[in-house]
Amino acid sequence: MVAAKKDRLIPQMRRGTLEYCVLALLRREERYGFDIVKELEQVEGMVTGEGTLYPLLARLRRDGLVVTTWRESPTGPPRRYYKLSAAGTRALDEFVVEWGRFRDAVDRFVGEGSA
Repeated sequence: MVAAKKDRLIPQMRRGTLEYCVLALLRREERYGFDIVKELEQVEGMVTGEGTLYPLLARLRRDGLVVTTWRESPTGPPRRYYKLSAAGTRALDEFVVEWGRFRDAVDRFVGEGSA
C-alpha cells in the first residue's frame, strides 16, 4: 500500500468507530477522560489524544449517550467521570448489530480466500 494512502486509512476508519469504542469501554465501567485515553493507547490503531477525546466526550454527553459526575481526585483537581446512559447502551447495542453486518459484508470482498 502506498504510504500516503495508508496514513489516511487508519484515521478514516478510526473516525467512524471511535465513539462506539468509547461507549464500549464505558459499558464495562465508568471512567474519567484521561483513563479512556490511556486505555485506547493500549490498542494498536486506536491511538488518540486528549484533543480528540474530550470533544467527543462532550458531544456524547450533549447527545445523552453518557452521563457525568465530578469526583475529588487524590492527586489533583476534581475529575469528571463518564458513565454510559440508557440511550448510550441502546446506541452501542445497535452499533454492535450493524457493525457485525458491515464487517461481514466487507469480509465478503476483502476477506481471506476471496478471488
